[in-house]
Amino acid sequence: MKKSFVPFLLSALVFASCTSHNKKILLYANSEIQVDESQKNIVVKEGSSHVEKELDFSGSSPVELTIQGPAGKYTLDAKEDGLYIANLKSDTVVGSLQHVGKIAQTRMTQDQLKSNLDSLNKLVRDENVSAANKNYFIAPGKMVKLTDFTKAKVFGPFTSIPSSFDAGSVPEIYKFYNLSEVNDIIHKLTEMGRYKEGDSQ
Repeated sequence: MKKSFVPFLLSALVFASCTSHNKKILLYANSEIQVDESQKNIVVKEGSSHVEKELDFSGSSPVELTIQGPAGKYTLDAKEDGLYIANLKSDTVVGSLQHVGKIAQTRMTQDQLKSNLDSLNKLVRDENVSAANKNYFIAPGKMVKLTDFTKAKVFGPFTSIPSSFDAGSVPEIYKFYNLSEVNDIIHKLTEMGRYKEGDSQ
């Protein structure tokens, strides 16, 4: 009996893992996000703040969100399991997968500074952006799947990654910014680069 029970238990666990379907959608908006009981009908208004809301769905069926916003009515579809960002803002949001080393890093060399500037400039121009590169350019009214890991951690616009955050507690970490935020960062890094070049002369 024991010999037959073990394979049965393993088969049951495998079956359970294969039949567990989850979709998590992070909504970014400029104002309060109103969601009905189904979590599929969403209303947002014009605003100037940054608001986030998390929606969780179980089951293998695609999820269709109906959005009523300042720009009109439209739909967004999440067909696969995984973690998504739906940008209901008037500003594009951009971001990427973060590596533990980048979170801990406090000083940059001149070469690292130039590399970061090059990456950010390409990101705001929607160049070299792809799911394979784990970087994202999400225009207003669009939704993008980030990862299969619904328990990945996403830090949104105007939210810094705490230095004390335990990166090992989640499978992946992502950081997103408003496009206007990134332009400010590019300006500051450019000025920093000029300062460093002046020091080296």
